[in-house]
Amino acid sequence: MKSQGKKVLVGVSGGVDSSVALALLKKQGYDVTGVFLKVWHPEWLPCDWKEERRSAMRVCATLGVPFMTLDCEKEYKKEVVDYMIAEYRAGRTPNPDVFCNKYVKFGVFLKKALDLGVDFVATGHYARVDSGFKSQDSRIINQHHSCIMNHESCFNLLEGKDKNKDQSYFLYTLDQDQLSHTLFPIGDLTKPEVRKLAKKFGLSTATKKDSQGVCFLENLDIKDFLSHYIKTKKGDVLKTNGEVIGFHDGAILYTIGERHGFTITKKSPNDPRYFVVAKDLEKNTITVANKESESEAVFSTKEVVIKDLHLISPTPGVWETSRRVSEKFSVRIRYRQEKQKCSIEKESDGWHILFNEPQNGVAPGQSAVLYDNDVCLGGGVIDAVQ
Repeated sequence: MKSQGKKVLVGVSGGVDSSVALALLKKQGYDVTGVFLKVWHPEWLPCDWKEERRSAMRVCATLGVPFMTLDCEKEYKKEVVDYMIAEYRAGRTPNPDVFCNKYVKFGVFLKKALDLGVDFVATGHYARVDSGFKSQDSRIINQHHSCIMNHESCFNLLEGKDKNKDQSYFLYTLDQDQLSHTLFPIGDLTKPEVRKLAKKFGLSTATKKDSQGVCFLENLDIKDFLSHYIKTKKGDVLKTNGEVIGFHDGAILYTIGERHGFTITKKSPNDPRYFVVAKDLEKNTITVANKESESEAVFSTKEVVIKDLHLISPTPGVWETSRRVSEKFSVRIRYRQEKQKCSIEKESDGWHILFNEPQNGVAPGQSAVLYDNDVCLGGGVIDAVQ
């Protein structure tokens, strides 16, 4: 067996996905160790990390595999939490899960594994790693698969089989070296299949509710959290015509597309639900609309700009010099969004992603992730919307 004797550190969070990932790898003959990643959380906020750690330990005990804890507090605080606060302070909407994967799970965790002489790290992400290529367009293949032409191993990041759970969006920052040391054991499974396997393996996590974040980010009121670090004050809620129709807790706390957290004082029982379409930090105002009556104001983003585009399999001299790369790609601008057809152009201010159909709820600070069919090509943080 190819897996025989290969050492793997498996990130175990205490949830069902990572538990099944661990069990599958052991069954396949890997030499596995479960690793709980301890991250930072504010002292003033309750966090059940100790219970999650105990849950992970129970899984490892059930499977008869070693268990260890890796302290990632410093890296998590600096690269995820501090970054998130700074982005909100600048009026942008960050995606902390992307940076947790980049700097913690496939940063400090992977580095620790390699320092220990381990062959792979594994997580319970719904994604897949493949050494072949899936594109039917040979021109595109040549652009982002130079490693194949150079007779090197080339690793693609693919969407998970379960499209409702696919997490490739959060993993677009990975590179060839990271993917060569990464396993996603449940990427070919659906969520129901994972739970069925957890029960078959006799795991205590089989019926455990899915988590929605990492430690203090789970079930967190983001406005309450940010108010401890960013000074805010109440401001006006405006309609697109400038009319004041309510108030909010501070424009800096809101993101484009948000539907709650502000108060509408001028409304009738039949008014449709409003959501944020713009905000002005200097005037401390947010502008709201409803797509039924103001679709032009809502569905108005035709393109986004990315200054730093990360490619999982870059080809020097092709993406850097081509003004228009392809019209056959698609893009996601939020998790679980249906992929949108787009074209890509290189301009002096960065990469412009042009949507075939105008998009709504696009917020600077979020990530735009590119795909070629089910292959995740990479992406970047949205710097501007147009």
